[in-house]
Amino acid sequence: MPARDNFHSVMRIGPVQIGTHRDRNGRTVHAAVCTADHCGWSADYSSRTAAQLAARTHRCRVR
Repeated sequence: MPARDNFHSVMRIGPVQIGTHRDRNGRTVHAAVCTADHCGWSADYSSRTAAQLAARTHRCRVR
């Protein structure tokens, strides 16, 4: 049975959403995901400040 992937502490910076969840090993991970159409960018970070920095500097290549 797959583990539940519940995001909490979700925030939005421009088109990027940042959410906190636990990975398979039980560690807290912060995911940054671009919600723009056809962008597809996402990344996991170990700290929330790193995810916020990535969200602020992200530029979509698709226009």
